[in-house]
Amino acid sequence: MAKEVEGFIKLQVRGGAANPAPPVGPALGAKGVNIMEFCKRFNAKTADRPGVLTPVVITVFKDKSFEFVLKTTPAATQLLDAAKLKKGSPVSNRDKVGNVTWDQVKTIAESKMTDLNAFTIDSAMKMVAGTARSMGIVVKGTPPWGGEEK
Repeated sequence: MAKEVEGFIKLQVRGGAANPAPPVGPALGAKGVNIMEFCKRFNAKTADRPGVLTPVVITVFKDKSFEFVLKTTPAATQLLDAAKLKKGSPVSNRDKVGNVTWDQVKTIAESKMTDLNAFTIDSAMKMVAGTARSMGIVVKGTPPWGGEEK
């Protein structure tokens, strides 16, 4: 018989660096989850990507046990890395702070395909390009599907 779900917790934690300090401790403690158990399991699973921001969805059951699913690094973080920036533009429609190429956008879209609500790589690339635009990052070149990007 399946366990009864009490709730979900969504967090973004650096790979291999989960500890009981905020935001992990308070979020898990409020649901009664064993914080140290989560930290050990999370750090073991993310040992291959140290320091990389990793979204995680934790399913908490009525008996206070839990399981979690790791997601891919956010597109915004990957775009900042690709453009070699620390942060996006505060006024993205006026101040452009960096550039990426369509090849970089495609690489990011391919890595995010499992988490994006897209069926084709072109639609995933359009989503990533939209994220770049909202951060003040210009996508250089002609899109692979033809036409001109606005």
